[in-house]
Amino acid sequence: MNAFPTERDIRQIVKLLIDKYGVDQTMLVKFIGTEYFKEVNRMLLDLEEGEMDVYQLARMIVTNKGPYLFAGSNDAVRELRAFLLRQVDENKLIGLYKRNPISGKNIKSPSYMPNALANKKWVMGGKWARDFIQTLEFPLLFSGISIPKDHDTDPFQDIEPRKSLPPLVEYQRELKDKMLSVLNKEEDRTRCVVTLPTGGGKTRVAVESFIEWMQPRFSEGKYLLWIAQGEELCEQAISCIVDMWQDREFSEALRIYRYFGGKQLKEENLIGGVVIASIQQLYTRINNNDSALNEILKNCGAVIIDEAHHATARSYQTLFEKARELVGENLFPICGLTATPGRNNGETVRLVDEFEAYLIHPTLPEMDKYEQNPLLYFREKGYLAEPIFLLHEDGEEIEVADDMMDEESGDLNSEFLRILATNHERNYHIIEYLMSIAEGSSSLVYACTVEHAEFLAMVMNSIGRKSAVISAETPKQIRRIHIDAFKKGEIEFLFNYGVLTTGFDAPKTDHILICRPTSSIILYEQMVGRGLRGEKFGGTKQCHIIDFSQNIKRHGKPLAYARFLKDWQVKAVKNFNGVTV
Repeated sequence: MNAFPTERDIRQIVKLLIDKYGVDQTMLVKFIGTEYFKEVNRMLLDLEEGEMDVYQLARMIVTNKGPYLFAGSNDAVRELRAFLLRQVDENKLIGLYKRNPISGKNIKSPSYMPNALANKKWVMGGKWARDFIQTLEFPLLFSGISIPKDHDTDPFQDIEPRKSLPPLVEYQRELKDKMLSVLNKEEDRTRCVVTLPTGGGKTRVAVESFIEWMQPRFSEGKYLLWIAQGEELCEQAISCIVDMWQDREFSEALRIYRYFGGKQLKEENLIGGVVIASIQQLYTRINNNDSALNEILKNCGAVIIDEAHHATARSYQTLFEKARELVGENLFPICGLTATPGRNNGETVRLVDEFEAYLIHPTLPEMDKYEQNPLLYFREKGYLAEPIFLLHEDGEEIEVADDMMDEESGDLNSEFLRILATNHERNYHIIEYLMSIAEGSSSLVYACTVEHAEFLAMVMNSIGRKSAVISAETPKQIRRIHIDAFKKGEIEFLFNYGVLTTGFDAPKTDHILICRPTSSIILYEQMVGRGLRGEKFGGTKQCHIIDFSQNIKRHGKPLAYARFLKDWQVKAVKNFNGVTV
């Protein structure tokens, strides 16, 4: 069974809802709210698509909600469940209630059963949910997908050996050799910063190098501490380590510990291995004097800091102070990973100076063109996609006032993004462009707010272009379903806010649409980096990047796209027609 509804599933359930059970527009509007409904219709009229009829509205909601259409406990979904149950044949209803009785109640009258059953707890893919769906003759998918228990719910897991991986390419092998050379020479004094452009495989190279170096130390009870900024990056690192360990002929298992997302580790579970942690979790545990963390730091064999430009923050200083308190000044090997477009990147230089570290980067052929633009090498060899950039003309000029800037970050603040998200003319231009993208493409869209992402997805779903939304509030299992459907091409547009900038891998993404303006070059590179995987690594030859910041004007510091174009020496075009690489 698919985790995302097929076209057949959608048509079947829409027909049943409207034609068989008589669900009307009033009930459906409650799923999205009157204001959203009005604004979607207004946009459709401006686009000359016409107002939604009840079938289009139902289709939009079904596509948006997917297998979670009947899940939850809000008033709208309970009302829909009760309404549907009232349309069921009385004998079927009685049978349904007998199979799913309400604890503590002995309801005899069928007239009371719909409301009682509608309030019954809905467990994804559970007995009651499946019985409800089958009784109403809906596709079983809409009982919700019960995600099988996997290791990401456990604080640790043991990785068995043996699995085949594609070999490292030439520049990755060279980087690995350099890292091992530094580790073998400097040992506990090792301080290094490894730089590779986004999409170049820095995680894989670091895993290969440090796991190989640490492997004999794991059996001595030593730990490799891998620090990342968020759960997606943590899970990405775990996936890479699992694949690498199973690729080798190691005879013993490797224990991986999840030290993020509030998971608790007990000292009796600690036997050495790899600890994957978020810096936020480490900082909290240090302040709480967590005994398990103290044990890990006392026996730490090496530390890797992913997204190392964050490593100058106070939370990292607190971590190193704690480690010195436990093991002394020499500490242990520390390696920072960072994605930079060139050798002379200012942030990288500052990071190297801060840690008095070796800078490890690929050695490129001695050619002027690569000296001027190191990224050209990775593009020509097919490791990175060629970014083709379009700065979209999207309406009247919008001035950024001083009070619309966040003083701490120097970036556009949430209030400005919220105002931008509700700008009807700007949204019209965004949606008009989305509609022009050829069907079958894979487009990742960065919205201004969560509500903005939801609105854009609703409009696209209402015109039959399958879309889904992911945000920080999206439950993990739903996020997985949507990402998996996007990778398979079952979803054309994946809208998001605040996530999918790191730790997200969909190599066939061929359009990146940036509707959220930013002054942060790091955030910008992370957003566009999701589409820069080249053909050699299972990605695309070129990636279209469309930025909707043309009409946003601010004094002083320019928006990040300007620096991105310069640093990455990207081809900027007025339109994509006839563009070749």
